[in-house]
Amino acid sequence: MATEVKRLIQVRVDKGASFKRDGYGKKRQLSDSWRKPRGQHNKQREQKKAKGALPKPGYGSPIAVRGMHPSGFFEVLVSTIKELEGLDPKTQAVRIAATVGDKKRVALQEAALGKGLKVLNARTVKAKAPAKKPAAEKKPAEKKAPAKKAAAKPKAETAGKPAEKKAPAKKAAAKPKAETADKPAEKKAPAKKAAAKPKAETADKPAEKKAPAKKTTKSGVKKNE
Repeated sequence: MATEVKRLIQVRVDKGASFKRDGYGKKRQLSDSWRKPRGQHNKQREQKKAKGALPKPGYGSPIAVRGMHPSGFFEVLVSTIKELEGLDPKTQAVRIAATVGDKKRVALQEAALGKGLKVLNARTVKAKAPAKKPAAEKKPAEKKAPAKKAAAKPKAETAGKPAEKKAPAKKAAAKPKAETADKPAEKKAPAKKAAAKPKAETADKPAEKKAPAKKTTKSGVKKNE
């Protein structure tokens, strides 16, 4: 960049002013984008002190650097490789459009740098080759399928062996249960008979006492009659 261009860019910076619309900072819905004040009693329109500057011819930048990028080049928006033709790398710089994808951006950026053009929004695009590795890892899944079948066979064999051992175990357990069921049956039978005898004796004794009581009452009633 020539020294004269640098000087003019610095002049533009010193003369520049940030014009903001009236009311910016007071109301949340208002942005800082410039809007001309049109109110009859608007203090910014009347150029009151501390109410903000108005765009005037005195704030203009030098004509030689008007519209120039701070790097000292004029921007050219590019979206295809064909648009790179006829550009001067000494005075013009390239800005790749935001609508360009990563795949085309790599080719467009390399073509611009190959012609000696400066890319203002150069970007390093990461390669997407590692993302394809999970697809290659699906092969071990095919090897696991036969392993599951081989594991299913020993399960069937082990399931058959305990079935044979459990059948005789149940029969052997059934025999002692039958024996134990017979023994308590023999012991309980005499116990019930022995308990029945005293009950019969006790039932007879009160019966003998009650009989004479009834006879005396009946006889007493007859005697009174």
